[in-house]
Amino acid sequence: MSGSEIKAAEKPVIGEREFVALMAMIMALQALCIDAMLPALGQIAADLDVTDPNRRQLVVGVFLFAAGFGSLIPGALADRYGRRRVLFVSFAGYVVLALACALVRNFTALLVLRVLHALFSAGLAVLPGAILRDRFSGDRMARTMSTIAVVFMIVPMIAPSYGQAVMAVAGWRWIFGGMALMAVAVWFWAWQRLPETLRPEFRQKIEVRTIAANMWQAAINRAAMGYVLGGALLTGALFGYINSAQQLIAEHFGAGDRFPLLFALMAGGMALANFSNARIVERFGARRVSQTALLLFIAAGAGQVWQAYHGNETLYQFIPLMALNVALIGFTGANFSSIGLQPFARTAGAAASLQAFLRMVIGSLLGAVVGQAYDGSARPLAWAMFGCGLGALVLVLYSEHGQLFRRLNPPGTPRPVAEPGLH
Repeated sequence: MSGSEIKAAEKPVIGEREFVALMAMIMALQALCIDAMLPALGQIAADLDVTDPNRRQLVVGVFLFAAGFGSLIPGALADRYGRRRVLFVSFAGYVVLALACALVRNFTALLVLRVLHALFSAGLAVLPGAILRDRFSGDRMARTMSTIAVVFMIVPMIAPSYGQAVMAVAGWRWIFGGMALMAVAVWFWAWQRLPETLRPEFRQKIEVRTIAANMWQAAINRAAMGYVLGGALLTGALFGYINSAQQLIAEHFGAGDRFPLLFALMAGGMALANFSNARIVERFGARRVSQTALLLFIAAGAGQVWQAYHGNETLYQFIPLMALNVALIGFTGANFSSIGLQPFARTAGAAASLQAFLRMVIGSLLGAVVGQAYDGSARPLAWAMFGCGLGALVLVLYSEHGQLFRRLNPPGTPRPVAEPGLH
């Protein structure tokens, strides 16, 4: 056993509730980089002399795109050097670059720093999935992932309000300062309490051929890939909403200062969906729950398209269907991710990296297209919800060989024993 493994073994045992909270807060740091910026986009554009109203979306769009490419790196490194080391390097880069963003003086430099910030934040988004796969499998993993998502969703709910509150007293630059402080706090928590979860016998070599082979096996696995790509399409629809939310809700529909509250309420719907999913997924199965939610997502998307083209759509007509679509993603996201990681116990890091890469890159590109297509109405977003839902259904059918609502690991199926260090 190496010195680092001995030190990890000496770390305190972490209970399941604390584990869930810690994983959620690590993942939430990347979400904070996205949602906290939404109320500040107008002020950032004014301060940095950006005149094109759609160009300000790039503060979010380039971050999402770069985070996708950054996702390819940390998982493979974590399969070799362990989860803790790579996680802590990600924390360090996150803090330094958040502070750099706070000091930037022109828009182009801000976008460059946002790209670098996204690359380091990718480790914070990818590694919790690999750590979770080290611990659990099957519907138990889906339940735990949903429980993590419930805690995680608190940040997207309050992030716009946090951003708006900071601007009210200190200006948009302090939003980045707050991100750095939060990251330092979570970093210290993980340093003190999170043990190494990668089994020594599962360590992979850092060789291009080995990493490429592991990722290739993840890419050609039919049972996983339909869910990964389907999840990427749904992520694209969600990112399209995030990119255009401030213009659509605050400006077009006239919500104004109510925008953070409305955004939080819709994010709260996703949190409630994840809470419900955590309670029912082991009973009904990740496939049945997520596939039912996907069909309802398509129906709600069709309703959005119809509504966008009939009459003068109001804020209070738009919000319920949009909130329903966002909530239904709460039933698909954790379950799709869990199903996608099931075949990869030995190479969970590489698989998590590849899958996060595909979700983020495809999702960010689609989200950028939807955001840039904003035309002063809800029509582009409505078509994105409906079309991405249909595409996801086709991909799920591909993974399932044309059959929906199967149950592969019903209650009573023996589960792997949890690893030491987690109760």
